[in-house]
Amino acid sequence: MSVNLSKGQKVSLSKRDGGSLTRVRMGLGWDAVKKKGFFGGGKAQSVDLDASALLLDAGGNLVDQVWFRQLRSSDGSVLHTGDNRTGAGDGDDEAIQVDLSRVPASVTNVVFTVNSFTGQDFSSIANAFCRLIDETTETEIARYELTGSGSHNAQIMARVTRDGAGWSMTALGVPASGRTFRDLMPAVSSAL
Repeated sequence: MSVNLSKGQKVSLSKRDGGSLTRVRMGLGWDAVKKKGFFGGGKAQSVDLDASALLLDAGGNLVDQVWFRQLRSSDGSVLHTGDNRTGAGDGDDEAIQVDLSRVPASVTNVVFTVNSFTGQDFSSIANAFCRLIDETTETEIARYELTGSGSHNAQIMARVTRDGAGWSMTALGVPASGRTFRDLMPAVSSAL
């Protein structure tokens, strides 16, 4: 059963049988808003959103990153499935797979961000969401609607944090500005 999260809401990633999830996927989906044409028709503009995963230590220092220019973490525990430059298609337009059992012990947070590489703000984007899926069962665990249409062109979506022996996810939904994850690092630090 999926949980629809609100900004700041947290969900445990423990299984009902008491075990912990080991393989999760963060999916990002979106559509470009259709611009009204001269005769009332509409044409969708091209919007290139990019999902990134930032692996941080307890001090908030960047240990590794996975994004469209580095599709795999150095240890192989996090994998980006590829860059979608238009948002075309249904479902997840970009996905990042995380093997939580292989994430280095020094990493306490995996922060997921989204940014518009082409620079459009979120008023040009419709139906944007991120969701967390148990890759073992393909069950959606949590969904966060990226409802922040506005003048920002990036958002700190969610944080997956070590909770003792397990993990939890917190929906962040922090508006930011920047074309790549590097531009978002001050906002990520503030969101922790």
